[in-house]
Amino acid sequence: MGSVLEFRGISCSTLGTYFEELGGKKQMDIFPILYKGSGWSGEILKEEVIELTKVISVNKVLIRFSADSDAELNELIKRYRYKTTRIGG
Repeated sequence: MGSVLEFRGISCSTLGTYFEELGGKKQMDIFPILYKGSGWSGEILKEEVIELTKVISVNKVLIRFSADSDAELNELIKRYRYKTTRIGG
């Protein structure tokens, strides 16, 4: 089972740290950057910069989540998205 999600405005290193906080171990240092946990894996597939205007740009990172079952995949994504939540002020 797998799913690909896009994250914007969060660095690859921070996104990798989130996998480590969820129990993952880094397997590769080049794209796709692979993290493996118990019954799941996460791959940081690529990072690119998107220009929103002539002076404002943000990064875009694609991540593939995989798990042994749909239930494990849904739980992994839920816990990961909680870490990426940003509350504006």
